[in-house]
Amino acid sequence: MYNSLKEVQHKLYNKNLQLEEVVKFYLGNIYKHNKEINAFLEIFEEEALEKSKIIQKKILEKKAGKLAGLVVGIKDNICYKDHKLSASSKILENFTSLFSATVVERMLKEDAIIIGRLNCDEFAMGSSNENSAFGNVKNPLDKTRVTGGSSGGSVAAVSADMCMIALGSDTGGSVRQPSSFCNLFGLKTTYGRVSRHGLIAYASSFDQISPMTKNIEDAALVLEVISGKDNFDATASSELVPNYYDEVKNFDFSKKKLKIAYLKETIEHKGLDKEIKNKILNIIKDLKNLGHNLKDIEFPYLDYLVPTYYVLTTAEASSNLARYDGIHYAYRSSKKSKNLKDNIIKTRSEAFGKEVKRRIMTGTFVLSAGYYDAYYSKAQKVRRLIFDKTMDIFKDYDFIILPTTATTAFKFGEKGENPVSMYLEDLFTVHANLAGIPAISVPVGKHSNGMPFGIQIYAPHFHESKMMAFANYLNNL
Repeated sequence: MYNSLKEVQHKLYNKNLQLEEVVKFYLGNIYKHNKEINAFLEIFEEEALEKSKIIQKKILEKKAGKLAGLVVGIKDNICYKDHKLSASSKILENFTSLFSATVVERMLKEDAIIIGRLNCDEFAMGSSNENSAFGNVKNPLDKTRVTGGSSGGSVAAVSADMCMIALGSDTGGSVRQPSSFCNLFGLKTTYGRVSRHGLIAYASSFDQISPMTKNIEDAALVLEVISGKDNFDATASSELVPNYYDEVKNFDFSKKKLKIAYLKETIEHKGLDKEIKNKILNIIKDLKNLGHNLKDIEFPYLDYLVPTYYVLTTAEASSNLARYDGIHYAYRSSKKSKNLKDNIIKTRSEAFGKEVKRRIMTGTFVLSAGYYDAYYSKAQKVRRLIFDKTMDIFKDYDFIILPTTATTAFKFGEKGENPVSMYLEDLFTVHANLAGIPAISVPVGKHSNGMPFGIQIYAPHFHESKMMAFANYLNNL
């Protein structure tokens, strides 16, 4: 087992380890566990081994990039040139990407090795990874339970040591929620910090590509590489990219006392598991004992978060998924059609999954004449209220802390038949996406049922360094 990239690099540069050995270790675990867990949809074995030899030579010549030694899996909604890409949907089955996402290009440039593509909820729509056209992903810690979603394959691959880190996408908690369920750090960056170019769009004003890791060091190193301005994405920020790794190591919270808010309504929510609640209250108590200033803050919009999120994201999904019509590329119905419209209906009916259809129809409804003002326009106004209230809190506080999830990982089939129950899984995570702020899920405990859970940290825009440093501090309390 390899605990961190820095540890691997130390061994590689001191000639105590060959990169090919690292790749073979992860390939061995993939072939040992993947059939049961179903995290990988495709394994790039030959390519990964070949690249390991090339990068090994660069290491010996001291010419290797920042991420030399890193073996990474990518969620199946992130483009990788000349490799298949399906967003775990039948409608894109056997589609091959014509270009690489900006994050992929930047990681490859720094000598990371991509070992395969990872299962997810179809088009990143789900909170359990039960919506993939290619089967459920099982939680490596208890195979009767879900991994969470939509980045379920990503989190399972890292948790089961099938790759060192994985990239996921977070639209409303799809990196943080599964990380909480599988005992990992799940980072969601400030909107625009990381380019979305090459990410299959679900909801364009919410989506962010982010890493899932076993430690903060690896998250900081990867974020340093994938962040920054991108001419292919107008929403990518030109804000200077700091040296995250060094900055995270240099924060000392034992000397600098923090002002931290915790949202009263989240801690007192009737759906929050008692053991998770008690753990968070104990963390608050420990932080106070260490001299930090913590205060409970009222957040009156908690009950509006999920409705606002689903009105806006389904509307954006309805627009973004209109391109999958069976005419331009990918799947097309083979059934005889009367006309073009009939062929599109047949294609989309056959190839989209149940949840994707539900969200497209919901989004089309809220955008339709007579309902636009009642739903979509109103949701945008509520989003602004949420943003303003969040910014007001950050005028006085360094961080906001709250639960990542209300429960630990649930059993398969437990919530899938009730969409509202499943949507409420996002209750504590969608806030960060609505406000565009960075957030991270930190593993902090184990439930009496044996399953892990996390606590969540919110920070002001572009304060990822300080947030990751505090996450490390919290994890070591």
